[in-house]
Amino acid sequence: MNRHFESEEQQNQRPEQQVTRSWGRRPRRALDRAEAMAPPPAPLAASTPLLHGEFGSYPARGARFALTLTSQALHIQRLLPKPEARPRDGFVPLSVISGCCTLRSHSPSDSAAYLCIYTYLRGRRGGRRRAARTFQADGAATYEENRAEAQRWVAALMSLLRGLPLPGEEEITPEVLPRPPRLLLLVNPFGGRGQAWQWCENHVLPMISEAGLSFNLIQTERPNHARELVRGLSLREWDGIVTLSGDGLFYEVLNGLLDRPDWEQAVKMPLGTLPCGSGNALAGAVNRHGGFAPALGLDLLLNCSLLLCRGDSHPLDLLSVTLASGSRCFSFLSVAWGFVSDVDIQSERFRALGRARFTLGTVLGLATLRTYRGRLSYLPTTVESASPGPGHGLPRAKSELTLAPAPAPPVAHSPLHRSVSDLPLPQSALASPGSPEPLPVLSINGGVPELAGDWGGAGEAPLSPDPLLPSPSGSPKAAPLSPITEGHPEMPAASGLPPHTPAGPAASTGGPQDHLLPPLGSPLPSSWVTLEGDFVLVLALSPSHLGADLLAIPHARFDDGVVHLLWVRGGISRAMLLRLFLAMERGSHFNLGCPQVGYAPARAFRLEPLTPRGLLTVDGELVEYGPLQAQIHPGLGTLLTGPPGCAGQGP
Repeated sequence: MNRHFESEEQQNQRPEQQVTRSWGRRPRRALDRAEAMAPPPAPLAASTPLLHGEFGSYPARGARFALTLTSQALHIQRLLPKPEARPRDGFVPLSVISGCCTLRSHSPSDSAAYLCIYTYLRGRRGGRRRAARTFQADGAATYEENRAEAQRWVAALMSLLRGLPLPGEEEITPEVLPRPPRLLLLVNPFGGRGQAWQWCENHVLPMISEAGLSFNLIQTERPNHARELVRGLSLREWDGIVTLSGDGLFYEVLNGLLDRPDWEQAVKMPLGTLPCGSGNALAGAVNRHGGFAPALGLDLLLNCSLLLCRGDSHPLDLLSVTLASGSRCFSFLSVAWGFVSDVDIQSERFRALGRARFTLGTVLGLATLRTYRGRLSYLPTTVESASPGPGHGLPRAKSELTLAPAPAPPVAHSPLHRSVSDLPLPQSALASPGSPEPLPVLSINGGVPELAGDWGGAGEAPLSPDPLLPSPSGSPKAAPLSPITEGHPEMPAASGLPPHTPAGPAASTGGPQDHLLPPLGSPLPSSWVTLEGDFVLVLALSPSHLGADLLAIPHARFDDGVVHLLWVRGGISRAMLLRLFLAMERGSHFNLGCPQVGYAPARAFRLEPLTPRGLLTVDGELVEYGPLQAQIHPGLGTLLTGPPGCAGQGP
C-alpha cells in the first residue's frame, strides 16, 4: 500500500538572487503584511511557549502527550497513562529536527489527523539516530478541525526551522510557508572510499525529503565534470547548489561559476557542502559554525545535512590566486606549500583508505621531513576583528611572528548529463506508485524508501501523506518528462558547454580584479612585510579548518575579510611537528610556544619558492609550481551554513 510522501506544489513568486539569510524568504504579500504590523513584535525568550496542545499517540496505546513549542525546542511530556517527571527524549532542540508533515488515516471512520516529526537525536554511543514520532490530533469532532490543528503545528515548526518570523498564534496557517527551495545536488560517487553514493541514498535524500526541499541530483562522471555543468547551468531554476563529496568538488563548482560571463551574479548562488570525501575541511568549519561538537564520517554528514535543511546562508570570502603562468583560480579554503601539500598529493595513492590516507601520509612525511627555501611577503591587515585574541594564544607582531502568486515563467532546462532519473535508484524513489499525478520535474520529495515505514503500526490503519496546501488554481501540472530536457544555457549560443577538460584545475576566466596586487615579478610596495628563509610549510587559509578534524585558525570566520598565514620555519623537530598537528585537532597548537611557528593576518600575499622542486596546492588541488600571489575578496561568495550556534556545545 502506498505510504510515500507526495510533493507539495506551492508556486510562490521567485525572489531575487541575492545573499539570503534562510531558505524561507516569504512571498512579497506576506512580507507586506508583516511590515504592516505595528508595533514590531518583541523578541521572544527561548522558553516562551508559541504553541501548546494535547495529542494522542500513534500507534494508539492509550498514551496522551502534551506538546509545547518554543523558539528553540519542542517539549514532549507524557500525560497518560502515567505522567513523567523527567520524560525521556522529552526535550527536542530544533537543531536536531529535519522536518515534519501531516498525515491522515486510511480508515474512513478515523476523524483524527496526524503530526509526524523527524528527529536525529544522539544515541547512548554518541552517534545520531533517526526517529519518526507521530502524534494524533483528535481534540475536535471532525477531521477538518483536527487537520487544521495539525497543519498549524507543521506551519509553526517549519517556519522556525527555516528562520521565518511567526505571526500571531491565530494567524499561523500553511500559507505562511513559501514554496519549497530547489536544490541541485552534485554527487561524486568515488568520493572518500567510494561510499558517497550509498551515504547519499541512505541518509541525505531521506533527510532533505523530510525537510520538504525540492531537488535534482546529478552524478559526476569525471574530473571537472561539475565545473562544465555549472558553466552552462540555467541558474534561475535553483536556489542553491550542494556538493556531496570532498572539498575538490566544491572547488570545481566555485570556479565553474566564476568562469561564466555572468559571474558577478553567478558567484552569489548559495553553495553547500555535504562531506562524503576524504578531505572535508569546509564541512568541518560549517559544523563548528553551527554549534555542533567536532565530528567525522557519518556523524559529520548528518550534522551538515541538518544545517542544510535549515537553509541559512553566510557571505564567504574567496581568495583569488594568480599562478606563475599568469592564470588565475579561486580558493575558498587554502594555499599550501611544503609539508601539507606534500602529504596531500603524495597520499593520493592511498585514497582507498578514506581520511586515514592523511594519517599515513603524515607519518611518511615525518620520516622524510624536508625544508624548502622561499620568500613569503604579505600585506598586513588593519582589521581589528581579524586580529587574534589572547584567548587563542596566537603570537602578534608586525613582521616575523615567532609565536499565492502567479506561476513562475517557464525557463529552459540546462542539458544535465546524468540526473537522478537514470541512476540505479529504486522505482519508488522517483514517483509514488498509484499517485494520481506525477511528481514535479524538479522534485522527487517523499519517494525515498526510508520514509515509507514510518506510518504503519501493528493492528493500526496505515497513514498516508496529507499535503498542507492544494495545488494553486492555474498551476501547471508536472509533465511526465525526464528532468534532462534540452534547452539553452545562459551563455552565448555559439559557445555551448566547454569541451572535456583534462584532469586537474583549470584557470578561471572571470572574477573581480586584484587591485592590491602588483604584477607577479614586480617589486612590492613598502607597506608589505617580507620573510625569507627555510620553511617546513607555508599555509594561507580562509576558513578555520585545514581538515575536518584540524582546527588550524580557531578565530577565523567565513567573512572576516582576512587570509590567515601560518608557517613553520626550518629547525623544528619531528616530535614537535607531530605535537603541533595533534594539538591542531583541539585548536591549541599556538599555545605550544614553538619558536618556529609564525602567524599573520593579511589582505594579500606573495609566495616565491626558491627551491627548484616542490608541490603547491590550492584547496587540495595540485597547481603549477612557481611563484604565486593572492588577494582576499571579502564576501564574494555565499555559503549555506545553517544558523549559527555555540561552538562545541551542539546537541
